[in-house]
Amino acid sequence: MDTYATLVGDYESGVGVTRSSMPAVDPGANLAATLPVWALAGGSVAAFAAAADRRRVAHGLSPLESVVDPARVTASFSSERLFRIGHDKPEAFAELSGFFRSADAWMRTHANYSHHRARLLAALELPADATRDTAIARIAELPGDEIERRAQAHGAIAVRVRTEQEWAAGPAGRAAASGPLVEITPRDAATRRSPTAAISEAAALATQMLPLRGVRVLDMTRVIAGPVATRALALLGADVLRIDPPQLPEISWQFLDTCQGKRSALLDLRTRLAVFHELISGADILITGYRPGVLERLGVHPEIINPGIVHGRVSAWGEHGPWGDRRGFDSIVQAASGISLIEGAQHNSTGEPSAGALPAQALDHGSGYLLAAGVMDALTATESDGIGRDVRVALARTGSWLLGAAGRTPDHPTSTLPDLAFTVTHDGVTTAAPALTEYPDHPWPAPPYGSGEPLWTPRPGVDS
Repeated sequence: MDTYATLVGDYESGVGVTRSSMPAVDPGANLAATLPVWALAGGSVAAFAAAADRRRVAHGLSPLESVVDPARVTASFSSERLFRIGHDKPEAFAELSGFFRSADAWMRTHANYSHHRARLLAALELPADATRDTAIARIAELPGDEIERRAQAHGAIAVRVRTEQEWAAGPAGRAAASGPLVEITPRDAATRRSPTAAISEAAALATQMLPLRGVRVLDMTRVIAGPVATRALALLGADVLRIDPPQLPEISWQFLDTCQGKRSALLDLRTRLAVFHELISGADILITGYRPGVLERLGVHPEIINPGIVHGRVSAWGEHGPWGDRRGFDSIVQAASGISLIEGAQHNSTGEPSAGALPAQALDHGSGYLLAAGVMDALTATESDGIGRDVRVALARTGSWLLGAAGRTPDHPTSTLPDLAFTVTHDGVTTAAPALTEYPDHPWPAPPYGSGEPLWTPRPGVDS
């Protein structure tokens, strides 16, 4: 049985979930969509809260029985819409990110990062300084399938917009719909190791509000899903160290929106792999967002990863299907899987998907909370038996759950901005408050990007 899919699916019927006793909030107002986005949002946060309670009970603590408040959850899922620096709202997408008409199909591209922009232009055989209008004209000359093939060959990100039926019938769609929503795989029992004294003592430091106190998490993710997962773990007390490659700068506002409660350092694995080895030897959890084979090409082979570590992995398309080696983001998965056409149908009758998007990056946020839930369950099991575990989620798998869920509302109202009361502001930066009602704020705001050292801090009460 797929435990996490059951938890998410049961949420709307209230199975095993403590509801808010606050005045009723219509979650559909903020996450209004044809597809049941609220069920995914509320259910994935409820799954995360339930996993935290299972960890508390495993360590002799009372469960917190978190109140899942629709207002807090929808604000957290809509964090990009609430984010402000002063009164300024950042542009979520760059000029070459969006829907464009090819010679025979609609395309969805993603070029927010400068290196992705450069790869897209190279795939289109355009110069690096090409304008948006030039790119539009070039895309209009080429068939959609050819653009997809060129993008794949150049490491760019562009997909042809598909119907849900077309996606479901193809090999990539079938692969995305297979397997559990959260896949937890124990490693070979022959690699079993006894938990170190440091891990055992750190586990004893757990408190009801900080059940992950003393746990070390090495974060090698960016954008939304992975950072949401590690931010959730930091909320519960984990020491989260995020490392980024210095040659690929992060989008600054995106970092500020998802890196609360963490430390940040720059580390080039190509030249400082020994430092990474030291970090991984002291980590309890590793969270990565790389496609299959990328870490190995950087020198991070399975044998250097602690056999008893929990390795959480998030990908766009899953690791086992024909698109496993492709890059992708939430908006790209929506376009390829049929979600864009479903959500755009209410706005026009021409088949143009320009308004076709979920009201939040729900595949990202939902996958993030599900990954955090799976990682916590895996860690608790690993502490007991010494067997490391791999935990996998994929945006396309989360999307397939959403496409298959009951409760579509084609005649929904336009989504509204969540209440600004559910935000926090530090030094002029406004972000959404944590999704769990019991936590009024994150442990601390996102630190300056790359401001720390790639070192572990002492475990409280263990290493000091």
